[in-house]
Amino acid sequence: MAPRRARKKAEGGASSNVFSMFDQSQIQEFKEAFTIMDQNRDGFIDKEDLRDTFAALGRINVKNEELEAMVKEAPGPINFTVFLTMFGEKLKGTDPEETILHAFKVFDTEGKGFVKADFIKEKLMTQADRFSEEEVKQMFAAFPPDVCGNLDYRNLCYVITHGEEKDM
Repeated sequence: MAPRRARKKAEGGASSNVFSMFDQSQIQEFKEAFTIMDQNRDGFIDKEDLRDTFAALGRINVKNEELEAMVKEAPGPINFTVFLTMFGEKLKGTDPEETILHAFKVFDTEGKGFVKADFIKEKLMTQADRFSEEEVKQMFAAFPPDVCGNLDYRNLCYVITHGEEKDM
């Protein structure tokens, strides 16, 4: 029988260390987020932890199905290593910030750093990988346009690629 590591590679398992995907400060931020979400402090995030986290953020009455779907995204119980791996996988497919910025700049002919939210909504719902109405609502809930209906795409791009808002 092959050694465990060789078996894992032969079975197609990932052999890279998830901790090498992030620098120390990023790992610390993920650890803080994990600790906040692990409401019962048992070292694992489960449905009840997610329910409590949503409640702490002001979202009450989250459906059981929604919580179950979130937990099912993990290959097993969600400890910190699994949590970090899941974020690594989500972030791995993200384009570099410059690529995303360039895509928005195509629509910002005056170079002001924002585009009309209605215009972006129409493009997202009619071009390429089309967004649903719900997906557009979610995006605008997370990144609301200003009072003039403008979307600050530079901040949006920063958050997509770094996971937090810039101090403006």
